[in-house]
Amino acid sequence: MKLNEGEVGETYLVINVTADAAITRRLEALGVNEMTPVSVLNKKGSGSVIFKVRGTRLAVGQKISDGILVEKIPGSQKGGI
Repeated sequence: MKLNEGEVGETYLVINVTADAAITRRLEALGVNEMTPVSVLNKKGSGSVIFKVRGTRLAVGQKISDGILVEKIPGSQKGGI
């Protein structure tokens, strides 16, 4: 599923990041890599997502959040990382 389809308060595992090369490199530099847990903190109706990764809060728009593919971590509870 796409990151912007996730539920607020849930933790997910990044499966793949597909975006422009420059955006992908920037996300990787910020710690958004494959197999990294992310926690959705807030979502907006426009598709924007605020999420937590490696102790840092990031906000991305719909175009970028559509390119971050995640899956729910089995056994994870609300509250996240």
